Amino acid sequence: MNIFHFAYNFLASGLSLVVLPAIWCHEKKDPERKAALAQRMGYGLPHRDPAMSVRPRIWIHAVSVGEVKAAEAIVSALEISCTQASILITTTTMTGQRYACRQFDGRATVRYAPVDLWRPIGRFFSAYRPDLLICMETEIWPNWILKAHGAGIKTVFINGRISDRSIRSYRKIRRLMKPVLEKVDAFSMISEADARRIVSLGAPAHRVHINGNAKMDAPDVDWDDAVIQGLKRLYAVDETTPVFIAGSIRGGEADILMDVYYRLRIQIPGLVFILAPRHINKSSRIAETARAKGIECQYRTELEKTGAGRSAPVVILDTIGELRNVYSIASVVFCGASLVPLGGQNVLEAAVWGKPVLFGPSMEDFEEARTLLETFGGGICVKDGRELADRAIHLLKHPDVARRMGRLAKRAVLSNQGAARRHAQVVRELLPVPPVSGQDGSFFSEG
Repeated sequence: MNIFHFAYNFLASGLSLVVLPAIWCHEKKDPERKAALAQRMGYGLPHRDPAMSVRPRIWIHAVSVGEVKAAEAIVSALEISCTQASILITTTTMTGQRYACRQFDGRATVRYAPVDLWRPIGRFFSAYRPDLLICMETEIWPNWILKAHGAGIKTVFINGRISDRSIRSYRKIRRLMKPVLEKVDAFSMISEADARRIVSLGAPAHRVHINGNAKMDAPDVDWDDAVIQGLKRLYAVDETTPVFIAGSIRGGEADILMDVYYRLRIQIPGLVFILAPRHINKSSRIAETARAKGIECQYRTELEKTGAGRSAPVVILDTIGELRNVYSIASVVFCGASLVPLGGQNVLEAAVWGKPVLFGPSMEDFEEARTLLETFGGGICVKDGRELADRAIHLLKHPDVARRMGRLAKRAVLSNQGAARRHAQVVRELLPVPPVSGQDGSFFSEG
């Protein structure tokens, strides 16, 4: 343990003594949050989870919904190649946990990830005894990696990405990062830029591979026509209805989009305007903003309760994991967290449906996807709300132009599929040979 790792643990342990009791007092009021926190501290876990009996045992950590989608593509690629394994999926966020439970039902064990402290990690590893640790994208947790390395467990970053925004923060702690990254067995990165950045932090260059974005292979859409028709009935739209969807909006974008709506409704008769916040707990604030401006709106969860479907021109999506399919009814899509300096969101979720995609200038976290869509002509960057409205009006008034742009967006996604298979190959090369039937092993003792 070098001086920087010692300092990291000293600060983390000290902070946990102050913060965790306060969090516990707050979270205990909510049974779901209380159980999640207990699990993250390594309590309430089985001594030996029988669901993890088949070897090799693969632990995949995916922070939230986006990473879970990429993980699902990797797992599907492993299943296609007949790789037999016990799969453990962990998430950090509650939305990610719910989504993972739904998507991996019967295929994997789903749990909350342990906090990066020695004792919780020890309890977690004792219960699940992984043979391989996969960190989706770039989740660099020093104690996870160092403890796994010390026990002879392989570690790999899959679908790795480091944005231009985050690299600046990582460089400030490079002396902590470098000895940790040297213990990682492989880095399967999305792009050349991501590979270059991880090497600059201390990753051994010969262990770094470039394999594309697995999210392009993620089963993000349900092509079942019955599902799509059901959404059309619910939202009271048909093939001729102009539908504008603003997905994963954050920060001050709600106010900007209200002004966009005012401009669109004047120019586009019969417009349906759907707003999907990145975090559903922001739904009520968006509704308050709309109503304060005299805009009639409904929550998505109200549509089925009334039995009559949509009646208001503006719908606020207050459900988890539904946006990817709702994109199927869009005429034009705007991807949020991009008109404010928050790095953008995944534009490919709409592009795979063949929809024209608009986004703001802040796309640092999704540079590759942005470049891909712009290169093919399936996406357009707008500098502000006024330009967003102008572009949307043009596309909604010229549906043939919108459809052509949507086809180019889908072509861009299809041209880059296959990344999940390449990432899965990196995983397969690191998997240990399964032991002879009847043998088992425990790699960790409780810390």
